[in-house]
Amino acid sequence: MHYTYLLKLKNGQIYTGSTSNLKRRFAEHAHGRVASTINYLPAKIILYEAYVLKSDAERREKYLKTTEGKRFLRQQIRDYLKTEIIMGL
Repeated sequence: MHYTYLLKLKNGQIYTGSTSNLKRRFAEHAHGRVASTINYLPAKIILYEAYVLKSDAERREKYLKTTEGKRFLRQQIRDYLKTEIIMGL
């Protein structure tokens, strides 16, 4: 399986990535082994999608990084973000 995933970073930003091993990749993020997230830890996985083909996961990651994709994501995780604000997470 191949995955597209979203991390919520300490600074409130959303990081989008893709991998074939979600557990290993999250551990790399968590232990500061990913340059783009090292200064924004802790991070938590807030969403992931599984794909059979690597090309599909990468295509989805690319789309989610576009303006249209970011707009879609905000709508998709809107309730999660509201809950997080209300609960003070």
